[in-house]
Amino acid sequence: MLHLPSFDRIPATILRPKVARYLFLGVLLIGTAGFCFIEGYSVIDGIYMTIITFSTVGFGEVEPLSNAGRIFVSVLIILNTLVLAYILAAFSYYIIEGKIFHSMHASSIRSKIDQLSDHVIICGFGRYGQEIGMHLRQHGQPYVVIDLNMEAMEQLAVQESDLLYLVGDATEDEILQAAGIDRAKGLISALVDDGDNMFIVITARQLNPRLRIVSRAQQVRSEDKLKKVGANHVIMPERMGGFYMAALMSKPQAVEFFSFITSELSGDIGFEEIHYQDLRLEDRQKPLKDLHYRRLTGINIIGHRHQDGSYQVNPDAEASLNPGESFIALGSSKQLSSLRKLLKEQ
Repeated sequence: MLHLPSFDRIPATILRPKVARYLFLGVLLIGTAGFCFIEGYSVIDGIYMTIITFSTVGFGEVEPLSNAGRIFVSVLIILNTLVLAYILAAFSYYIIEGKIFHSMHASSIRSKIDQLSDHVIICGFGRYGQEIGMHLRQHGQPYVVIDLNMEAMEQLAVQESDLLYLVGDATEDEILQAAGIDRAKGLISALVDDGDNMFIVITARQLNPRLRIVSRAQQVRSEDKLKKVGANHVIMPERMGGFYMAALMSKPQAVEFFSFITSELSGDIGFEEIHYQDLRLEDRQKPLKDLHYRRLTGINIIGHRHQDGSYQVNPDAEASLNPGESFIALGSSKQLSSLRKLLKEQ
């Protein structure tokens, strides 16, 4: 059975500003060429005659028209009427439906995204994605959201006027490139489906081999697969939540202290990672005791990450960094700020 398109779906596929522009340029070209060929007008006169015919302002002809010219003008007027009706319909639709303002807003967002670098891309902006965005905002970390739900994203954009988002499928190269993946520092795939997360990780790793990728996983068997295709870290929210609740029963004070030092809202304590490449050449082989971080900034080195990914807690004073390794520093925001300043000065 043949189903005819309903009227409310026609504008979305037919009434396009780009088509209206092309039609106007086409009429201008046809009119100018006709006047030049039939009446021998100059190009300027041909353009002038085409425009006054299209606008129906009623000005007189540049030169008296021949019979052929009058027939051409009659056809041109009919053509202009149809084109003008289309242009007015397209313009009215985009004004009434708010499409013109939506297009302007989308262009503004794309322009801001194009200016970003070292940002984070969040794929999926459900409950977990929004929680991730909140923490990144608190840290002053710029991010771009990719989600398929246009209505939900527009509602969130009303609540957060500076939200940068793209509506589309994050498994596609084009949408990730539009989000500036080549300039991004990291990507978080927070979709519910493990298969979708895997496709995103594969695509993102191909587009930017240096990208730090964190992926959500629902199934235990997906963890190793996600790491094999390019994820640096795989998080299972349910497992982490279960571990946290169990730890609150067995070691409540320790967990509460950890929650305190990792909370941006309730404490003035944070972490910083000091990478091998952050050190001066002459300091890269020095033991921890000779770097004098405690004396110069007040921070404490609480961890040493080795090349194989293992950690040493509370490294001794003789510990030093090798390529691919890092120290984990703990301190107040003021102390960590002093550490960053010291590393930059070096």
